[in-house]
Amino acid sequence: MTNIDTETLFTKSGGKLLTFYLDKLEYGIQILEAREVVGLLNIDPVPRTPEFLKGVINLRGKIVPVIDLRLKFGMPAIEYTNETCIIVVDLAGILTGIIVDKLAGVITIDKEHYESSPRLGNNIDAQFVAGMVKLDDRVIVVLKVERILDNKELSVLKTTV
Repeated sequence: MTNIDTETLFTKSGGKLLTFYLDKLEYGIQILEAREVVGLLNIDPVPRTPEFLKGVINLRGKIVPVIDLRLKFGMPAIEYTNETCIIVVDLAGILTGIIVDKLAGVITIDKEHYESSPRLGNNIDAQFVAGMVKLDDRVIVVLKVERILDNKELSVLKTTV
């Protein structure tokens, strides 16, 4: 993570993260990256798209593509529950929903609890990991929203809306 990203996290976002769960692991995004959180809506599938692109929703008259973050991260699919929700973010100028297992909430972190993205080796693609938050009994993986999809995936996303 560059100093600019750290600067943004602690100045513009005030150290605030919106946190959520995928499986038993807690993730977070800068609070300013989340446009809104909505319950699971009816998702209309779009043919011939990657498995993680579940389809599109009609969000107050706007067509919003929806990504299942579990599938994007290579986790097994699960049945959606009443805790499953969609976090709406801006991916390269496209309002996009990301499906998460459960919302945890908003937390404020201090700089001493934040560590820039660790090096995980040359064969592991973790460009979407901005850093880690270490709290007493938990670790939160902080995501770079703009890096969740690569350029090829973004071009597929653009053709769905």
